[in-house]
This record gives sequence, C-alpha cells and structure tokens, in this order.
Amino acid sequence: MNKYGQAVLKAVKNYKDSSPITEIYARAAKEIFFDSISSQEKGCPKATFLGLCEAGLVKGIPKGKYTKSVKNKKYAIDAIKILKQADTKTFTSKELWAELNLGDKKTNSQMDVVLVLWNEGLIVK
Repeated sequence: MNKYGQAVLKAVKNYKDSSPITEIYARAAKEIFFDSISSQEKGCPKATFLGLCEAGLVKGIPKGKYTKSVKNKKYAIDAIKILKQADTKTFTSKELWAELNLGDKKTNSQMDVVLVLWNEGLIVK
C-alpha cells in the first residue's frame, strides 16, 4: 500500500461527525507526508477520496459536498463500478486505470486510493 492509501485509511479511521472529512484528510496527509508539502497537497488522490466520500460510497462518511473535482470523482466512481462488476477478479492500480479506457491519460495515484478502500472493505456495496 502506498502512502496515499495510508493517508486515506487514517482519514477514514479518524473520521468523527464533529470535523469535516476534508480537514481530517489534510491532517492525515500531513502526518504521512510530514516531509513533503507537495505530497500533502497533491490533488488527484485527495480529490479521488473526497469524490468517493461525496458520493456516499465510503462507509461511515455521509454524502456531502467535499470536492470541486469532476474528473477524479468520475474516475473513482467508474472504477468502483468496474470492481463491483468484476466479482472475484483482482486488479493492480495500473490494470484498474487501464480499464477506465482513458487513452493516454496518465494515472496519478487515483486507483491506489480506490483499491485501498475497496480491499479494506470500506466501500458501500
């Protein structure tokens, strides 16, 4: 599991109704990436996670307005649909990204976030 996956798991674990998930993710990213501000603020994995939360797909986190991202949210939701249809097939991050059929678009840790939530049973089915 990469560090973005660790940050997402930490954020889900630390979520309480009293604090916005956006702030909790920011704190988790700061703890995991204590030596890299650019990694703490990296948009794609953050928007992927917040997009799944926004859609009500992360267990224990209510639907809400958490991100302005359209593309990363869509990639994440589409990836969840693929995983749900795949039944018992397992994917690497690279394989799941390829299933989205985005042409030459490069991945930026989005599927790492999706897969950690999926593999840890944190996606609403």
